[in-house]
Amino acid sequence: MRNVETILAQFKEIAANPRQAVADYRSETGKGAIGIMPIYAPEELVHATGYLPVGLWGGNQSINQARTYLPPFACSVMQQVMELECQGAFNDLAAVVFSVPCDTLKCMSQKWKGTSPVLVFTHPQNRGLESANRFLVEEYTRLQSRLEEITGVKISNAALENSIRVYNENRAALREFVRLAADYPQFVGAVSRHAVFKARQFMEKSRHTALVRELIGALTAQPLQPWSGKRVVVSGILLEPDGLLELFDELKLAIVDDDLAQESRQLRVDVQEGNEAPLYRLARVWQRMYGCSVATDTKKLRGKMLIEMAQKTGADAVIAAMMKFCDPEEWDYPIYFDELEKKGVRNLMIEVDQGATSFEQARTRLQSLAELL
Repeated sequence: MRNVETILAQFKEIAANPRQAVADYRSETGKGAIGIMPIYAPEELVHATGYLPVGLWGGNQSINQARTYLPPFACSVMQQVMELECQGAFNDLAAVVFSVPCDTLKCMSQKWKGTSPVLVFTHPQNRGLESANRFLVEEYTRLQSRLEEITGVKISNAALENSIRVYNENRAALREFVRLAADYPQFVGAVSRHAVFKARQFMEKSRHTALVRELIGALTAQPLQPWSGKRVVVSGILLEPDGLLELFDELKLAIVDDDLAQESRQLRVDVQEGNEAPLYRLARVWQRMYGCSVATDTKKLRGKMLIEMAQKTGADAVIAAMMKFCDPEEWDYPIYFDELEKKGVRNLMIEVDQGATSFEQARTRLQSLAELL
C-alpha cells in the first residue's frame, strides 16, 4: 500500500497540470475533453459520450488581455478564465458547457474568445415547481443533442445511467474523505485537501474515486493523534490560490468541512434512483440543491446549515471566503453573518482574489482569529 504522502503528491501533480491530464486522456482513449464552466452542469451527459469533462475555474496569473472584454468589477474567476481564453488555453476543447446563474456568466457565454463551440443552458430559479423541472429537462435535452452532434456519439439511456452511477459513487467517496480528513489534519492540510478536490476537475470520475478510496485506506491505517491547532468550516465560491491555503496550514487552522462551490457543494446532491427517465432525475438535482448563493432559496437556510456544520464537526469558527465582486455571495453574507452571531458562532470573512500574489491582509485576519480562539 502506498503511503498518504505519496497519494496526496499524485493529487497535487494532477491538479497542477490539467493540460497534461487532458493529453494523457486523449492518448489513452482517443477522445478529447469538454470544458465545464462554474458552477453546476450535468457532467454526466459529457461523461456518457466518453469525453473528459474538465472544470474551468480560473487560475493564478496576471490579468492583461481580459481587461479589454470584462469590467474590473467582474469576479476574479471570470477574469482568469477570460485571460486564459485570450491566450488560447482552451482551444483544444471540443466544446465548453455554460450554465448562467449570474450576470457575469451570462456575459462570458456571449463573449467567449476561444475557438471551441459554446453550449449554454439555463437553470430555472423558481425551482420548486414541477414546470421548472420539466423546463430544465428540455434544456438538458437540447444540451444532449448538441453534445451528440459535436462528439459524434449517441448518448444512450444505458450510457447515461452508467455515468450517473459513476458520479454518485464519486460524490460518496469524497464525502467520506471530507469526514475522514477532519480526523487527520496532521496528514491532510488545507493545501492537500484542496488538491484532492481540484484533481477531480481533470480526471475521469471512476479513476478519481479509486484514488480517493486508496487515500482513505492509507489514512485509516494511521493512528488518530491529538490536534493542537483549531478547527474551522469554510464557506464561499472557492479558496484559492495555494498561497492563501498555506496560511491555514501555517496557522494550524484545520478545515474540517466546507461549503465551497468548487468543492463540497458539488457533492451535496446525488442523482436519485427511480423509474423516471435519467434526464428527469438529473434535472431534479437542481430542485434539491440547498445552501447555495446562486440557487434561489426563499427560506435562506444557508446560515442554519453552517451552524449545523460547525456543531457537528466541533469547529471553532466559520470562515467566509468572500470572492471579490461576487454579488450572489455578497447578498447572502449579511444574512448568515447575523445568524452566526446570534448563535454565538465565532466567524470571520476574508476576501478571495484568484490573481492575488500577496496575502498579508488575509494573514493578519486569520492570525488574529487563531489567537482569539
